[in-house]
Amino acid sequence: MKKIAIIFNGGTISMKVDPRINAAIPALSSEEIMSMVTNIEKYAEIETFNFSTLPGPHVSPKIMLKLSNYIKDILKREDIDGVIVTHGTDTLEETAFFLELNIKSVKPIIVVGAMRNGSELGYDGPSNLSAGICTAISEESKGKGVLVVMNNEVNAATEVTKTNTLSLNTFKSSEFGPLGIVDNDEVIYYREKKTHDHILDIEKLESRVGLIKCVAGMGSDIINFYIDSGYKGIVIEAMGRGNVPPDMLDGIKRAADKKIPLIIVSRCPTGRVLDTYGYLGAGRMLRELGAIFGFNLPGQKARIKLILALSMTKDINIIKNIFEKDRFK
Repeated sequence: MKKIAIIFNGGTISMKVDPRINAAIPALSSEEIMSMVTNIEKYAEIETFNFSTLPGPHVSPKIMLKLSNYIKDILKREDIDGVIVTHGTDTLEETAFFLELNIKSVKPIIVVGAMRNGSELGYDGPSNLSAGICTAISEESKGKGVLVVMNNEVNAATEVTKTNTLSLNTFKSSEFGPLGIVDNDEVIYYREKKTHDHILDIEKLESRVGLIKCVAGMGSDIINFYIDSGYKGIVIEAMGRGNVPPDMLDGIKRAADKKIPLIIVSRCPTGRVLDTYGYLGAGRMLRELGAIFGFNLPGQKARIKLILALSMTKDINIIKNIFEKDRFK
């Protein structure tokens, strides 16, 4: 029987409604949650760890790095066959992507959460944990990197995003679909995900990376604010294929002159950016100015990737290769 480590890390899965304020707060212990995951002893031996009780919005990149190192230490144990991490859903995809980039292990790493707290009818925490355990013990889950298991679907950390504020099936890989499902207490995979390089051995995190959502008529003031405030990188969720209003060009040129990496992604939920258009402010001009393309990544994940890249190197050419490797011929 395989042994799975479950790291409790807060989120709605560990919350109940406090009657004094009539709102959900951290309240459930790991023992209380696991007592609701019935019959799991027939499938795996479980060892629990308490990392934090943080709500999703309280999880910062620095905490993600601590969690990553914590997981690495557990994965070193020969008796541990896989790791499950509970997490608040608001930043779950960012932490999962951070772990995907920062941990290289053949052992399964599963991130789960809950959309309903322990006081609500239909509390989904135990079922998501059960599905996560079934995924972690599967031989087919080895070498698949970090997986997000919610609502009996298995998604890649590189592809999944939260799409709805309350639905149980909020986590979706809208462009590619799930990797598989959990059915009848076993995981069934339908496809593989694309491989990528890892960003390992990070000691000190460079978290001064800004994110800008591009809108009609936007200028360079926010870009200039980030530059003047000492930010080391900027991500722009551009329009459509990767285009910006012309008034943003001055700020983009200024960032390029200062060798500040500027990553272009799209504010569209699916599709990749590409230098298809050549007009003023379009993708071709942005690339010529030195902007780096993030292709299919949403802004929040491009920011996580840039944080890790900047924590490894300040060489803009290396950072460009991390994002664009083999994408342009």
